[in-house]
Amino acid sequence: SNWCARNSIDFPLLLEKMKEVDYNWLLVGKGTPHRDTHLCQLGRYTGEVETIYIPKTPEMKDDRYVQLYDVSAAANLRTMLMNRNQYVLGKIVIPNISSCDGAVYVSGDSMYPLLKSGDIIGFKEISDFHHLIYGEMYLVSFCLDGDDYLVVKYVNRSENPGCILLVSYNPHHQPMDLPIENIQAMAIVKFSIRKNMM
Repeated sequence: SNWCARNSIDFPLLLEKMKEVDYNWLLVGKGTPHRDTHLCQLGRYTGEVETIYIPKTPEMKDDRYVQLYDVSAAANLRTMLMNRNQYVLGKIVIPNISSCDGAVYVSGDSMYPLLKSGDIIGFKEISDFHHLIYGEMYLVSFCLDGDDYLVVKYVNRSENPGCILLVSYNPHHQPMDLPIENIQAMAIVKFSIRKNMM
C-alpha cells in the first residue's frame, strides 16, 4: 500500500522483499500467488516474468499485396489477365485488404470526380457476366464494331434483354446499353487509391 500511495512501484525491490510470491501472479495475474518452493530448492525456478504483448493496432495475418498492372500495354483486360506476368509494374501492400486479382491505373473522366485519371483501382475478376451485383462499380472490357474498349462504370440492369446498363458518375456521359455477348472481361472494383502530389 505504501508503494501504491507513491504512485510508483520499485519492482526489483518488491520482488526482492517478497521472495515467496510468484512473479507472474503478482505482475500479470497468471498462476498462483505462491512460488513453487520445490522448484526453488532444486534451483529450477528462473523468476522470469511472462511477457505480455498487446499491439496498438491489429497485426496483419499475412503479407497482403496486390499486383499493379499496365493494362494500356495489354490492349484489353482479357489479354492482361491471361498474361499477367508480362504486364506487372509493381505491387501495392495494404493492411487488411480484401482479396483482389490486381490493380490498374484509371484513364478518362467518366467517373469524375469519384475517380480521376491517374487513380489506381483494385479489382476482382468476374467469371460469369450473368451474376453481377447491380449498382456496383466494375472494370468492363468489351468490343464494339471491331474496336476494344476498357471502361470503369456502374453496372445496372438494362430494360433491353441480354444487355447491361453502363452508368457514369460524370453527368456529361450518357448511360449505355451493352450487349452481354460483347463483353470480353469484367472485374468488380474493390478499392481506389488517389495520389495527390508527385
